[in-house]
Amino acid sequence: MLTKTKSHIRIPRRQREKLKKDPNFTEMIELLEDQGDLEAARQVRGRDLSLDEYLRTHISKPAPVRQSNKRRRHMQRVPIFLFTTVVLVSLNCTRQPKPFTGKIIDLSYAFDSTTVYWPTEKGFIFEKGTEGYTPGGWYYSANRFWTPEHGGTHIDAPIHFFKDREHVDEIPLERLIAPGVVIDVTEKCAADRDYQIQIDDFTAWEKKHGQELNDVIVFLRTGFGKFYPDRIKYMGTDERGDAAIPKLHFPGLHPDAAKWLVKERKIKAIGLDTPSIDYGQSKNFQTHVTLYEQSTPAMEYVANLDQLPEKGFTIIALPMKIRGGSGGPVRIVAVMD
Repeated sequence: MLTKTKSHIRIPRRQREKLKKDPNFTEMIELLEDQGDLEAARQVRGRDLSLDEYLRTHISKPAPVRQSNKRRRHMQRVPIFLFTTVVLVSLNCTRQPKPFTGKIIDLSYAFDSTTVYWPTEKGFIFEKGTEGYTPGGWYYSANRFWTPEHGGTHIDAPIHFFKDREHVDEIPLERLIAPGVVIDVTEKCAADRDYQIQIDDFTAWEKKHGQELNDVIVFLRTGFGKFYPDRIKYMGTDERGDAAIPKLHFPGLHPDAAKWLVKERKIKAIGLDTPSIDYGQSKNFQTHVTLYEQSTPAMEYVANLDQLPEKGFTIIALPMKIRGGSGGPVRIVAVMD
C-alpha cells in the first residue's frame, strides 16, 4: 500500500495546473522539499505516489486572505447593498406609469354661437366649409373658425396684464397639470353678486382639510356656472360695447387674496366660473396684475365646477398653443383620484 502523508500545503490553482504538466515532477519535488515534507517528496520522486493522487489527497485550497474587522464589516454590507440596488433597479424598470382610472369631468364649454365673450368682443365665428362625399368616394369635411383669445373657457397668459411675462405658448406644463382643489363660495356669491373671494375663504379651506394651498391648481366655485350662457344672469348685462362695462356684475378674486396666494402660498394656477378673475365692477384689474406679475395664469369661464369635490382630483388644462398669444381657448379636464 502507498504511504500517504498528512501534509496539506497550499498551492494556488494556476500553479497546480502547471505542476501537472511537468513530466519530471521537478517543481513539485522542490516545492515539497521546501515545505519540509520530505517523505512526500521521496514518494513522488520514486513514483510510489502519483501526482494526481497527491494533489487530490494532500493539497488544500488556498487559505482566504485575512481582512481587518473594518473591511470585513464593509464587505458584509456590500452584498446587501448590491441586492437592494438590483431590486430597486428591477422595480424601476418594470413599474408602469399609473394610468388615469378615475372618472373624468369636462370643465370646458363648447365654442359656438352662444359662447360668452367680453362685451367689447365680436364673439366666436364658425364658417361652414366643404362637406360631403368626394368624386373619389370618400367623405370629407373641413371648416373655419375665428375667435378672440379671451372668451369662452380660456386661459390668460401672464403677458395679458404684465409686461415681459410668459405668452400662452410659454406657460410651463408643470403649471397646467397638477392636483386641483375647489374653494366653495356659492352661498356668499348668491347673497352678493359683487362678492370678492377673501383670504379667510382660503384659510377656512386649509383648516377644514388640514393642508396648505401649495403646488395645486385652485378653482373658485361661485355658483355662477349655472347661469351660462345667459349673459344677463351670468354677467349682469347682455349689452355690447364700452357702454356695457359699467353694468357688469359677477364675483371675482379680491386683490389682497390674490397677493396672499402668490406670496404666502405657491399655487400653480387659478380658475373660476365667471367671465373674469377680477369681479365685474373692477376698474383697475388689480387681481390680474398681481397674479400675472408672479407668472400665475388664470382660467375663466370654467364649466361644471359643481361636479367637483373640494379635493381629490388632478387637473389637466391644455390651451391652444398660440405663439406670442396672450391667452387662448383651453380644454380642462378633472380626473378623479
